[in-house]
Amino acid sequence: MITAKGYAAQSANQELSPWNFERRDVGPHDVQIDVLFCGVCHSDIAQINNEWFPGIFPMVPGHEIVGRVVKVGDHVKGFKVGDLAGVGTLANSCRHCAPCNDGEEVYCENGVIPTYNGLDKYLDNQPTYGGYSNTMVSDERFTVHIPENLDLPAVAPLLCAGITTYSPLKHWKVGKGHKLAVLGLGGLGHMAVKFGVALGAEVTILSSSPKKEADAKKLGAHHFVVTSDTEEIEKVKNSFDFILDTVSAQHDFDFYGSLLRLNGVHIVVGIPPQGLEIKQVFGLQLGRRSIVGSASGGLKETQEMLDFCAVHNIVSDIEIIDIKDIKTAFERMEKGDVKYRFVIDVASIQ
Repeated sequence: MITAKGYAAQSANQELSPWNFERRDVGPHDVQIDVLFCGVCHSDIAQINNEWFPGIFPMVPGHEIVGRVVKVGDHVKGFKVGDLAGVGTLANSCRHCAPCNDGEEVYCENGVIPTYNGLDKYLDNQPTYGGYSNTMVSDERFTVHIPENLDLPAVAPLLCAGITTYSPLKHWKVGKGHKLAVLGLGGLGHMAVKFGVALGAEVTILSSSPKKEADAKKLGAHHFVVTSDTEEIEKVKNSFDFILDTVSAQHDFDFYGSLLRLNGVHIVVGIPPQGLEIKQVFGLQLGRRSIVGSASGGLKETQEMLDFCAVHNIVSDIEIIDIKDIKTAFERMEKGDVKYRFVIDVASIQ
């Protein structure tokens, strides 16, 4: 076994604290990564607090992991010692169902294994631990290459916030000639703007906060609409081909549906705790509109996304923190006080 140092919540709703634990030895198809940076995702808070389902504790969060390979298994073909590598939201899957065979492991029909807060039923039935730690062991299938030309700490959030927004844009073939609205300007929303612009769409930010307009324009958005301004909203009714909805708070899906044109698609990637409710079914039927969901992408698409970012020089806007400041980072993140993603300097884990 490999000794690891990390930060863990020992039980639900507890603050993170130092914790030494063990990772599996490097198997024939595994790579071991010295973790250098790990992004902080809002889902880390949700899972520590059991907001979605009962967690597995002690819990080491973190699924936006970048570092350097220090050891490879005997049968590993795609990585060598010294390579930059990353691990996102997935640790394992069944590998033989139709989605897995198509490189869509995140939709595994037999149940995907998350990078943390899961039991790996396909390997050893042991808990998975995330990237708030100094070392990681990952199967090479669930490990991606990090382009050398990108700023490494700013790459980390691409492995969740990046792929979660890139994947639906590619799936629905959003691009030139499309009007894309991005609902919410946070960790996910700011990546959606960057990808939407790079793919050639006309991008509008929908936000409840007028103060975010300057930032939206700086990120490349073509338009900005304050959702509480009835005059502005009236101008964009029946106008968008797609709405990429990154909001994880309760909001009015009927209201936003009215902004879609005929055959428009409302893509939900945020996770509102109360779920979603449609009251005006006619609004969907008479506009032939759709509400759809999308998860983070499979490994093939994640690598494609990183390569796309390398070509277009796309990374996340980040604030680097020491692990000792994680409590403050969580508090600020819940207030929306970050532009737009915290990233832990893992060297601060002692």
